[in-house]
Amino acid sequence: QTVSMCTWARLVDVCKPGDRVEVTGVYRASPVRSNPRHRSASSTCRAHLPRSLLGAFSEPRLQALAETPTLYEDLAQSLAPSVWELDDIKKGILLQLFGASHKVIDKESSGGSARKRGDVNVLLVGDPGTAKSQLLQYVAPRGIYTSGKGSSAVGLTAYVTKDPETKQFVLESGALVLSDHGVCCIDEFDKMSDGARSILHEAMEQQTVSAGIICSLNARTSVLAAANPINSKYDPKRSVVDNINLPPSLLSRFDLIYLVNESTDKRLAEHIVQLYQLDRTPAHAVVPQRTLMDYISYARREVHPKISDEAAQELIRAYLAMRNMSGNKNVISATPRQLEGLVRLSEA
Repeated sequence: QTVSMCTWARLVDVCKPGDRVEVTGVYRASPVRSNPRHRSASSTCRAHLPRSLLGAFSEPRLQALAETPTLYEDLAQSLAPSVWELDDIKKGILLQLFGASHKVIDKESSGGSARKRGDVNVLLVGDPGTAKSQLLQYVAPRGIYTSGKGSSAVGLTAYVTKDPETKQFVLESGALVLSDHGVCCIDEFDKMSDGARSILHEAMEQQTVSAGIICSLNARTSVLAAANPINSKYDPKRSVVDNINLPPSLLSRFDLIYLVNESTDKRLAEHIVQLYQLDRTPAHAVVPQRTLMDYISYARREVHPKISDEAAQELIRAYLAMRNMSGNKNVISATPRQLEGLVRLSEA
């Protein structure tokens, strides 16, 4: 589902790899030689038009949905309805999908500007079999899905390859660049190599990735990661930090960190068995998936909330309370990044 495009004149170098653009052009068939030494050439033209672009967008329907008193709970239940409970985690992922507003703060003293990210990063930590990967797979159609065990620094950023037709060197985008303005789902986060993990320090805060000395590419993406504890089993006798075993500099870049405990409840067993029974109807979402996607797109494009004075004071009190808890070795230390994370979650 890809189309090769050729641009000329002023349209050259107007976008970077990973940018989302709308193009109006003319489809043409061009000869493709399988072997330069052969005279024969094939002329092909393949086009793909997403059906979703042809659907009607009902704004009044979405505005009526926004007036629902239990909207937050309904949208959370509609997120991965086949996953048993985990309502708090679903609400956190829902906030990640909505995101906050990107801000550019002008610095009068230096004459420059600082850009504050509006994307929310979420980390899920738990034993195997606690539906972490299912949540990532549900969000993956909206973003890019990758596994940390097979990810490399080049695969996350960009790499240089040779075009088979023109024989010229071109820059191919990696997972973080391709998920620009979307969500990058990284499974098996704990098994990622140190080289690949170091790339995330820049991408999760500055929202750019540096492809060596070649260029710097945009990676304005939210990171949804899932990791297993040490030895794939959470030890309640150890602190959360000791169970996760990730660098503090990387943990501080996550706005939400969830601990997914293994449940042995009878209702969970009944729920799993019902999924395999043919005469039982599967769990239906309160809000249809198509409506949920339209509502998120509409909110990200049209709604830009601002923090009131009362909300600002409440955020400051919450941050100071987190700082007072930082003296406990079992608690992750709160930094100013957590205050910025509280602002992003409030806007979302």
